[in-house]
Amino acid sequence: MRRRLLAWYRAHRRDFPWRRRPDFYRTLVAEVMLQQTRADTALPYYRRFLRRFPSMAALARADARAVLKQWEGLGYYHRAQRLHAASRRFAGRRPRFEELEHTPGLGPYSLAALGSIVYGRPMAVLDGNVRRVVSRMLALSSPPETAAAERRIREALKNWISFSAPGEFNQAMMELGATVCVPGVPRCSECPWRDHCAGRRTGRPESFPVRVAEPPKPHRHIAAAIIRRNGRILIAQRPATGFLPNLWEFPGGKQEKGETLEACCAREIREELDLKIEVGRQVARVRHAYSHYSVTLHFFECRAHSGRPRALGCQGFRWLKPDELARFPFPRANWSLVGALSGRPYPGPGRR
Repeated sequence: MRRRLLAWYRAHRRDFPWRRRPDFYRTLVAEVMLQQTRADTALPYYRRFLRRFPSMAALARADARAVLKQWEGLGYYHRAQRLHAASRRFAGRRPRFEELEHTPGLGPYSLAALGSIVYGRPMAVLDGNVRRVVSRMLALSSPPETAAAERRIREALKNWISFSAPGEFNQAMMELGATVCVPGVPRCSECPWRDHCAGRRTGRPESFPVRVAEPPKPHRHIAAAIIRRNGRILIAQRPATGFLPNLWEFPGGKQEKGETLEACCAREIREELDLKIEVGRQVARVRHAYSHYSVTLHFFECRAHSGRPRALGCQGFRWLKPDELARFPFPRANWSLVGALSGRPYPGPGRR
């Protein structure tokens, strides 16, 4: 099984830049980006990130806003912060593997990936692709997230992993799940393990892994303000912890039950910036989906009454000219409005 898998991988693997030079820094950046993100999605971000920060030392010297700007749009922004913190912790050097075990943001998946690819340790990677492959290989009757199923998956991987090429084995497993043993109907005719697969022998490999029905995702309405003063627009920086940490945005927040969007907008600006505003017309509406819920953002033209804002529910604020907005990292849901206000399309990944 190992020989067949590795031979298949060497012949069919996709040509990603992190596979060409698997040194510590490049592998670290890739594996942090690939947490909860498809490889094709991460690719332009990886290339752009490495152009801007070509070494661990270069990343350690960078300021936080520059790092977030390069990560902008990739989501799960805690990853960028922890990667930046790790570069400073290691001071531009390759750490001993034992040092990684206590590094914030490096969980079992990242440790196994780095341990196997960079340090040659026989540590099996367990992500969604690998869970799907093993669940089908074993025709597991329980969802792979359950404790019993996970024990069986880990035991199988412990027996299967290559001790001579553990990093290549792990990448082959993930590649198999991403390109052949895909969600829905797998491409069994292309699989190097088709003769060993219990799921295929059932005649219904697509029924594995077993899934439980997910509840519908909640939907929220957000009111945000475009506040102008002397040709400048007010933006606020989100808190350093929680959702979308440290990003900049047009200030606002979630509509409460029984509240109009206009009242929501005025309340949120008062609570966030201690500023009384007059809410005008709605100028834009953007729908956006996150991993666990979706939102509709309603943007209102607003006029501030006399007084100076204070950072109450945010880290800070800036008054910017419209053409300065794109210098700051914004959540993806704000991009179209930033482009409209600045008078030019907001650049996407790999175009900055």
